[in-house]
Amino acid sequence: MFSQTQSQSQSHFLSFPSKSLPFYPPSLFHNKIPFLSLPPFKTPTISLPTKSMISNSKLSNHIDPLLLNDTQLDRFAEVGNKLADAAGEVIRGYFRKKFEILDKEDLSPVTIADQAAEESMVSIILENFPSHAVYGEEKGWRCKEESADYVWVLDPIDGTKSFITGKPVFGTLIALLKKGKPILGIIDQPVLRERWIGISGRITTLNGQEVATRACTELSRAYLYTTSPHLFSGDANEAFARVRDKVKVPLYGCDCYAYALLASGYVDLVVESGLRPYDFLALIPVIEGAGGVVTDWKGNHLHWEASSTSRATSFNVVAAGDKQIHQQALDALQWQ
Repeated sequence: MFSQTQSQSQSHFLSFPSKSLPFYPPSLFHNKIPFLSLPPFKTPTISLPTKSMISNSKLSNHIDPLLLNDTQLDRFAEVGNKLADAAGEVIRGYFRKKFEILDKEDLSPVTIADQAAEESMVSIILENFPSHAVYGEEKGWRCKEESADYVWVLDPIDGTKSFITGKPVFGTLIALLKKGKPILGIIDQPVLRERWIGISGRITTLNGQEVATRACTELSRAYLYTTSPHLFSGDANEAFARVRDKVKVPLYGCDCYAYALLASGYVDLVVESGLRPYDFLALIPVIEGAGGVVTDWKGNHLHWEASSTSRATSFNVVAAGDKQIHQQALDALQWQ
């Protein structure tokens, strides 16, 4: 999915005079965009969980020595909220409107909303943390240095196909990595105005309220989501079918929103293949902070080192609200 130069070879329908997407300078997004009339999104207050709150929760992501102090974490979360606000303003302005849709080199769609939303977030990061690097789905690595301790990984619209067909189950994904480890993750649904925030060592929140996954100890009782059965191929298709045939209800079509529903206790399992780092890094703190588990199909922790030479390779991801069905899903996948 990664490409420094995006292919613009196909266009489904046009309302712009040229075949290229217009460039919007980052300075445009420092203020509110004039063509939007929706009321501004009110950023939820982030409360720091107490020690007792953490110990009594299902929180499995224990505090790591890589983490900074509370003041620094709160600062990162504050800027993360600003990124989601800025991207949301852009995205709402284009949702269910006519705009140009172009195909990338891998034939996945990209829109002006994807590109403009990413630019709006990058400008805020550079203003607040000039030493941090950025790795975005649309433009890749942005940093003068070849590597950085802190890297923001951005997917402005995860679920572009849902976005262009008017279905509000896409989301903006924002992750902050410290030395490769996600310490902050945000899933933002700008149309429904729902925002899940995960911070390592803390309980995940939805619009400021704590959330938790639900207990489901048997795969036969699980509600399973995947974006599309057509995204699996070869051995991966057979592996997914083994899980699908064991669950209570298989469901399709939610992109990153399925993981948000899992964190809130409405879904038990999500199984997907071929995800890129910007598709899943933000999900890790959100799911783990709600008491869930997310790994690759072998049960390994998901990890990706971002740098100027990194390529957004594919990963197979399984997320569960309960450790027991996570293990049962791994057993059914039989992934070697």
